[in-house]
Amino acid sequence: MGLFGGTFNPIHMGHLRVAEEALRQCGLQKVIFFLTGHPPHREVAEGVPGELRYQMVCLAVKGRPGMEVSRLELDCSGPCYTIDTVRAMSRRYPQGVAYILGADAFLGIQTWKDWQELLKSCPFIVAPRTGVPRDAFDRAPFNQADVYFLDMEEIDLSSSDIRRRYREGLPTAGLVPEAVDGFIRAQGLYGVARTGSVG
Repeated sequence: MGLFGGTFNPIHMGHLRVAEEALRQCGLQKVIFFLTGHPPHREVAEGVPGELRYQMVCLAVKGRPGMEVSRLELDCSGPCYTIDTVRAMSRRYPQGVAYILGADAFLGIQTWKDWQELLKSCPFIVAPRTGVPRDAFDRAPFNQADVYFLDMEEIDLSSSDIRRRYREGLPTAGLVPEAVDGFIRAQGLYGVARTGSVG
C-alpha cells in the first residue's frame, strides 16, 4: 500500500502523476491519499478547511483505478504525525506499506517526529522535484533507508503557484483536474469569485 500524505491545497495534476507512477513502477496494490488536517510544520495556507480539501481530493481520484482517500489524519483532533499514520496503516495492512513524497519533503525528513524510527519503518518512494539533485541523498541518514526514486520527469508544479494563479486570475487549465477546478470556482476558494454550487 502506498501512503501519500499532504495538505493538498489544492491537489493538482503533479500529485496524480506521482501516484500513477508509484502504482506503475512499484507494484503497489493501491495509493491512499492522507489529507493532513492540522499539519505540524505549518499552517494551511489561506485557511482552507480540511473538509473542503478532502472533497477536492475525492473529486480528483474519482474514477482513477488504484487510488483512494483516507480521513485518518484529517479526523485527528490535533497535529497528526506521519510516524503515527505509518504505524496505524502497517497494522491494518500487514502485507506492508510504503510512504510516497517529493524529494524536497524527503530532504527535510530530520525535522519530522521520530524520524529515525520512520526511516526504518517502511520503504520510501520519492518523486523528483526541480532543484533537488538525486545525489543530495547519497549520505546519512538517507542511505539508512529503503528508498526508491521514481523514474519520471521532475515535478515543477506546486500548490502555492496554483493558488497564486487563481488569486491573480491567470490560466489554470490542465494544472488541476476539471472537477477540482469547478469546485474551487463554485466555493470561491483562493480569491476566485464564487460561481455557484457544486453537486
